[in-house]
Amino acid sequence: MSKAAHRLGFMLVSASAVAWSTGGLFTRLIPLDNWTMLAWRGIFGALGLAAVMAALRQKDVWHSFRHMGWRGWLYTVQSAAGMMCYLTALRHTSVANVAVIYATAPFLAAGLGWLVMREKPTRSSVIASLVALCGVALMVGFGKGGGLLGDVLALGMTWSMASTMVIARNYRDIPIMLTACISSLLSGIIAWPLGMPMAVNGHELLLLALFGVVNFAIGLPLFTYGARLLPAIETALIGAVDAPLAPFWVWLAFSETPSISTMIGGTIVFAAVAIHLIVGESQTFTEPARPQKLEA
Repeated sequence: MSKAAHRLGFMLVSASAVAWSTGGLFTRLIPLDNWTMLAWRGIFGALGLAAVMAALRQKDVWHSFRHMGWRGWLYTVQSAAGMMCYLTALRHTSVANVAVIYATAPFLAAGLGWLVMREKPTRSSVIASLVALCGVALMVGFGKGGGLLGDVLALGMTWSMASTMVIARNYRDIPIMLTACISSLLSGIIAWPLGMPMAVNGHELLLLALFGVVNFAIGLPLFTYGARLLPAIETALIGAVDAPLAPFWVWLAFSETPSISTMIGGTIVFAAVAIHLIVGESQTFTEPARPQKLEA
């Protein structure tokens, strides 16, 4: 893999982490139940992605839909499940538990990457992932009083995200924008009858629209395109910057000063990713087997 492709992947996944880090802020700004938020976020995310596809004048959408194949649908379902598990987990366990469990994603992604593509992680990426995990743990602690259901959902979300990283990298013929749009719409449709989506007011609807566009229409395509250019463990490692960025947005919106442990832990996470980017480029990582094409 060339350095240019590696850097592009880094920038795309980093941008997606910035977009996804606003999830905590929107969750706090919008005083609605979990299912209502999921419903509207999914609907607005799908509309935003459809608008992007229209602006790019993507052709043969119907043909792509008919020929997505089982891998395309697997990616779609995995992505939708991960996003739904994330918000639901936050309602059933502590934020600390969710953050620490998700910080194990690089190791899960590395294992899946090796099993599926025989992609061997570099020493730099493994060390950086360990350091980032320690930084996240320092930021939020290990959490007490977390519920078992929430922890299981957080683990499911972590598994789902690691799986989508490997799928996106191994099967590069999957129509990314289309699968992202369907994934967003699917999550909204599932959540719609479980919440009270028709009870929201105009202000809440505006915030929900921003939530859907930022998280899905912007975050998901950036993540998936970037994941195609990076080893799975690196994609998950860069995603760890979500944790220190989340309190930053809350600080901007509510003037809440982060704790010392949050600032130190966040600095450790950023340093781990930055140092790996510098050191990792000097290493040669194993290129995976040639991606397979989708079956018609």
